[in-house]
Amino acid sequence: MLSNRILKTVYNSGRVYSDQLAFSRLNPIGMTSTSAVLQKVFWPGRIKGIQMNPSLAVYLGMKRAGINFATSVPCVNLQELLALVSGDPEIIHVPVTREEEGVGICSGAWMGGRRPALLMQNSGLGNSINALASLDMLYGIPLLMIISQRGSKGESMVGQVPMGRLTAPLLDAMAISHFSPRLTEAEETVAEAWSRACASRRPVAVLLDLEFWGGK
Repeated sequence: MLSNRILKTVYNSGRVYSDQLAFSRLNPIGMTSTSAVLQKVFWPGRIKGIQMNPSLAVYLGMKRAGINFATSVPCVNLQELLALVSGDPEIIHVPVTREEEGVGICSGAWMGGRRPALLMQNSGLGNSINALASLDMLYGIPLLMIISQRGSKGESMVGQVPMGRLTAPLLDAMAISHFSPRLTEAEETVAEAWSRACASRRPVAVLLDLEFWGGK
């Protein structure tokens, strides 16, 4: 049995499990340390007996990148990922009310030796532009931005469409690199995005559209 809550919630074929059976499936050889489970069971992006899904793929990418601090603004597509992050004792998770608040807190975390990520919906990108430009980009602070991209193909809410169209152009205008991975590419892409953020000392975004959350 695992000695901590790293997988308090486990995802199997899109369903959530949080009981001892789920732990035993993830821990078939009786390992007790978090790092051992991640190295022996997770890597390289697969869990024995557990089917990969979008939230888990992104989470594994964050773990591969060594992300150990995260701020977040809620989004329906991020809810399972946020549960994984919140349940991981190796990641300090700070929910915030506005995206620019998250940018500032992540900047402080970086200065304190942490590897930060901001989890948000693209509708909040406009809220964070000034903080990204006048803080992270001015002072060379890397940041991994995990962005749920609403307003893309298949969007049912018309109010999400304008920002969906503007997300990539806004990032381009700010010279912020961004990736749009498929499910099979997500883990590696998230890890690569953090590597690029560190190398460039700039924010880097991973855009996750509706097709991604649908498992494509």
